[in-house]
Amino acid sequence: MHDPRPSLMDLALFAQDAEQRRELSFEGSFADYLALLEERPAIARNAFQRMVDMLEHFGSEPSRERGARRRWKLFDDPLGGGRDAVYGLDGAIEQLVATFRAAALGLGPERRVILLHGPVGSAKSTIVRLLKRGLEHHSRTDDGALYTFEWEIDGQRYPSPMRQDPLLLVPREARAEIERRLNRELCREWTLHIEGELDPVSRHWMGELLRRYGGDWSRAIEHVRIKRLVLSEEERVGIGTFQPKDEKNQDSTELTGDVNYRQLAEYGSDSDPRAFSFDGEFNISNRGLLEFIEVLKLDVAFLYDLLGASQEHAIKPRKFAQTSIDEVILGHTNEPEYKKLASNELMEAFRDRTIKIDVPYNLAVSDEIRIYERTFHASRLKGRTIAPHALRMAALWAVLTRLEEPRQTGLGIVRKARLYDGESVPGHGPEMVAELRKQAPREGLSGVSPRYVQDRIAAALVGERSTVTALDILASLESGLWHSSLVSSDDTRRRYAQQIALVREEHEQVAREEVQAALAADGEALDRLCAKYIENVRAQATREKVPDAFGRPLAPDERLMRSIEEKLEIADARRDDFRIELLNFVAQLQHDGRLFEWRTNRRLLRAIEQKAFEDARDTIQLVGDQSNVVDPDAREKHARLRSRLVRQFGYDELAADELLALVASLFAPTASRSRGHEAA
Repeated sequence: MHDPRPSLMDLALFAQDAEQRRELSFEGSFADYLALLEERPAIARNAFQRMVDMLEHFGSEPSRERGARRRWKLFDDPLGGGRDAVYGLDGAIEQLVATFRAAALGLGPERRVILLHGPVGSAKSTIVRLLKRGLEHHSRTDDGALYTFEWEIDGQRYPSPMRQDPLLLVPREARAEIERRLNRELCREWTLHIEGELDPVSRHWMGELLRRYGGDWSRAIEHVRIKRLVLSEEERVGIGTFQPKDEKNQDSTELTGDVNYRQLAEYGSDSDPRAFSFDGEFNISNRGLLEFIEVLKLDVAFLYDLLGASQEHAIKPRKFAQTSIDEVILGHTNEPEYKKLASNELMEAFRDRTIKIDVPYNLAVSDEIRIYERTFHASRLKGRTIAPHALRMAALWAVLTRLEEPRQTGLGIVRKARLYDGESVPGHGPEMVAELRKQAPREGLSGVSPRYVQDRIAAALVGERSTVTALDILASLESGLWHSSLVSSDDTRRRYAQQIALVREEHEQVAREEVQAALAADGEALDRLCAKYIENVRAQATREKVPDAFGRPLAPDERLMRSIEEKLEIADARRDDFRIELLNFVAQLQHDGRLFEWRTNRRLLRAIEQKAFEDARDTIQLVGDQSNVVDPDAREKHARLRSRLVRQFGYDELAADELLALVASLFAPTASRSRGHEAA
């Protein structure tokens, strides 16, 4: 029987866009290229202008992060399905984009080394990786098209080794007029300039052809073939990466190229450009982006090469004149290396020619959670479950390690973290965030990295337990402190451990609230409790008795009434007045033919829920103590509570049981609770 499905070969072919293949394989004459520029002058933009256009190609939207106006969508990693998405750094990225934009306008940053500075694991490399990926993709689109050229001489093809812009072939005398013509048609905030000279190989062939044709440039240019240029880090086209090695093995030829000894025998001289390989990182990154990893670990001589490349837009290959480059140079470094730079007087020139952009750790818990959710998504856990709030508690602790204690009275570090995350904190408005950040400008440049937290979560997940709770992850985070090479100070370890204790308290509060909410889901029980309260208030006011479950008359339950009124913050001196007001209100509703909808009063609803929670303590304590024999009624109540926790909050049964056990331990005597903390 014939299989109607396409073959794997068909699928591979379908993935190729025939029209795009034709566009990417474009080849034409120099005149054809100038005709393209007549229609679309932006093709001739420089590397910084292309970077800005690429970012705008992916678009932006208003940022939800405080202190940032825009979120640039490239950093959601649309090309990688969100695997490398960057969260919580909209402010730093916006500063980087503003630097690119100023460079595109020719306002000075185009002659500086752009330096991303921050602690380990703060997403510096990820930001650069997304920029590279964006440039690669954009160069394949119609909007991002760019071109280079080859020489066709006596049946042989000789490409421009640095894939230069064909406009550099234009004689210097004609450039100004061509610039004016192109800029008249250009609908951009920036302007085009034809800057630089041909690379040594192209200069050689232009000289040879001009000699052949008696100086006739128009005849020489007929040997030029224009080709579409697609940037690719993998193929070392327009995107490069340089990582320093130890000082003994560093060689400047890695940046500017070296003699090709196989060609040397043919051309006879190492000063012949055809016997030179222009394959250093500066060479291959021309027209695109060059990343310097741990740039401040470079030997001083390399740093001066870097300064020359950024300041002069030129490099000096061995045995050749200054060679023009057009590329974005972007380095990144960690805090210890930058401190060395700041304290080294000999590096003043480098500091002066550097634009430093701080890339701190996240200071918003919700953004930190998104980092962990990306790695520990349910689809990747294969039979393992992470209980609700577990990642949130890990993220909260990570953020606490990065914050400074607030100076304001009554605002602890946990409440400060809530403010930074956009939560409302009584007595402290959102306008305080700017003041807090001003008081602690270096927040986020120290603390634990997301990598450490991810490693400890992973360690908890590979244990024997199929469900990992917040307490499991907090225990893993704490135990790892004594083995981590990144935490070298005992004082720092103690501070981090104290912050884990704060997070445990937060988790206990969340556990109480969710169990309370699960109890409150029993609407009939809450209705009965409220009705019982009203009945007792009425009986007390009319000096009557209240029948119990067996019909026996009992005095009004003052303890019940006060337990609810205290939660309403009704002082003992006002209890009688409050009860009379309540009865008059209920009576007026009945007179008008309406029911007393007690649930619409949020204060009363909260008080009734809290009372129901307290009444359930015995049940919770029993189900939390596995050594006791639980009667059938308690078992049934426990099953209902567990079911509600599963249904309402996403726990599995094991995690729900452990949550109930935790809340039960909070009702136990102090000694029991402290033992429980130690065990956790």
